[in-house]
Amino acid sequence: MPAALDAIARELADADRQERIEMLIDFAKNLPPLPDRLVPLKDATHRVEECQSPVYLFVEVDGGKVDLHADAPIEAPTVRGFVSLLVEGLAGATVEEVLAVPNDLIDRLGLPEILGMLRVNGLNGVLRRVKAHTARAAAAGAEAARP
Repeated sequence: MPAALDAIARELADADRQERIEMLIDFAKNLPPLPDRLVPLKDATHRVEECQSPVYLFVEVDGGKVDLHADAPIEAPTVRGFVSLLVEGLAGATVEEVLAVPNDLIDRLGLPEILGMLRVNGLNGVLRRVKAHTARAAAAGAEAARP
């Protein structure tokens, strides 16, 4: 797991229930806006269907480094906070680091303790999508690099 995401995970795991909620809300406030070039691409291909809130993910791989962009509604602060946490924690990570993020990350963060099952399922869907899109983008880049 990338060092930045690991540090965030440890901080959340060590926090009490109320602190976790506050941390997610803080992360939600810091989600960078989508680059203008990606806004018109918000479609079913990029939407996380498992999530009740409309979350859109965009993964780009350049030189083996992952660049994650996302959009999540401000009206869903816990979901937006988790998405922002991933954007920040995975910034500059390699494909291998992203793919090695544990599938039980949401449990390790202590989020099931503060969120309902539907939200937790949605967040798991976000994580699965990030990893799947990363693998696809890396494969497409490798394919394009072949002579």
